[in-house]
Amino acid sequence: MIGKAIAGNKQQDPYFKPFFDGFIPVHRWLAEAKPDVAVVIYNDHGLNFFLDKMPTFAIGAAHEYHNADEGWGVPTPRVFKGEQKLSWHIIDSLVADEFDLTTCQEMLFDHAGITALDLLWPGHGPSPITTVPIVINAVQPPLPTPKRCYKLGQALGRAIRSYPQDLKVLVIGSGGLSHQLGRLGFINEAFDHLCMEKIVSDPESLTLYSNDDIVDLAGTQGLEFMTWIVMRGAVSGTVEVVASTYHVPISHTGAAVMLLDARNGSAALATK
Repeated sequence: MIGKAIAGNKQQDPYFKPFFDGFIPVHRWLAEAKPDVAVVIYNDHGLNFFLDKMPTFAIGAAHEYHNADEGWGVPTPRVFKGEQKLSWHIIDSLVADEFDLTTCQEMLFDHAGITALDLLWPGHGPSPITTVPIVINAVQPPLPTPKRCYKLGQALGRAIRSYPQDLKVLVIGSGGLSHQLGRLGFINEAFDHLCMEKIVSDPESLTLYSNDDIVDLAGTQGLEFMTWIVMRGAVSGTVEVVASTYHVPISHTGAAVMLLDARNGSAALATK
């Protein structure tokens, strides 16, 4: 729904305006910070992986990534440049940290990643930065736990910081807050706000929830919050909240954007 609103230039429509206005301070920050590469953490919606083959964690290691038909018609073909050397460095580092990844030397880029980039850099042109896509299984059991996702994020942060080339890396967690496809309109605003508070002040407290807890509180698709937890693990430590907006409803989903600026100079962003 957000992607279609962007394609239709509906950012000023009353229904969408509060959501899109939340990105105005993010755009100002990005114009000053000028990141070189975005590590985009999201869950695949059947574009690369389906119920017969569902990796727990997957990472792209391609020179470029293309979009594709996700079930509602062939979209305008687009190409997103990869950051291949950084991808392989992250892969090697995560494997050394005992994380078993599905490494994808060819990978289609899902709307969950594309929409995040389109929100950060408005317009219909190519993305101005390179991309490392990381996919988290939030679809089919067995699912990674919040604690495992936070540890993955910590290992990802170590990998990025150990990369020998001097790059400005933006870590993006792209996934919805409370929502459930079978219960359209199910939104738990209180739990969404709790998650937004704790992701800043006490992220490890969120790892105490089980997957069943999250489903009960935020719906089955609320498990997409795992992408935020990975993001926060990657920039563990004290962060400054540059922007924070929450708006409902967007496609029957708790919709938010948070920009966290880490004291060590790295940054992270969670959206949707």
